[in-house]
Amino acid sequence: MPFLSEMSFLPDTATLVAYSIACFILFVTPGPDMSFFLAKTVQGGRSAGIAAMAGATAGNVVHSLAAAFGLSALIAASASAFTAVKVIGALYLLWMAYEAIRHGSALNLAGAEGGAPSLRRTFLHGVAVNLTNPKVVLFYLTFLPQFVAAGDPHAQGKLFFLGIYFVVFAFPLAVGLILIAERFIGLLKRNPRLMRAIDYSFAGVFGFFAVQVLRTQSR
Repeated sequence: MPFLSEMSFLPDTATLVAYSIACFILFVTPGPDMSFFLAKTVQGGRSAGIAAMAGATAGNVVHSLAAAFGLSALIAASASAFTAVKVIGALYLLWMAYEAIRHGSALNLAGAEGGAPSLRRTFLHGVAVNLTNPKVVLFYLTFLPQFVAAGDPHAQGKLFFLGIYFVVFAFPLAVGLILIAERFIGLLKRNPRLMRAIDYSFAGVFGFFAVQVLRTQSR
């Protein structure tokens, strides 16, 4: 059926549900993007925070395109290469678990300049922070393929869809986080034990996903 053929980029329901859960966990994990737009929210208010978040979102769109066009051929051509990507992804998740326990994932708001920032400059800074963040690059290079089968003839479309889906999924969550940023950050600063509990929770989640990735075989 032509209509179903045109929708071949859509993953099955089970895959989309699993990916949605993974997207949520990845979103709530503190990192450079989150730290940046929360810092800008504290510095310049909601407008600055949203501008920074929009910049990071634009960067994610670029990553989605790069992953789709660069990884689809690899997935379609080589099951062994696809397995290697999975192993790299699992090791990366284990490294993130180690980093969360050793260094913590506390938000870094240091270095925020005084005064109201330019929204255009803040947006461009958000793009730069995202595009130069190796964790984001590795997310698109190693995590997205976990949800696409090796040899899938529609791998390119599915990779792009998953990348854009993450952008759309995270957008309202980021806006909501910005709206409560000041109270959220203040709570963490007043409760270091809570922050450490979150660190260990993140480490456990990363470790679980690493095991699941290693157990997953190319289909």
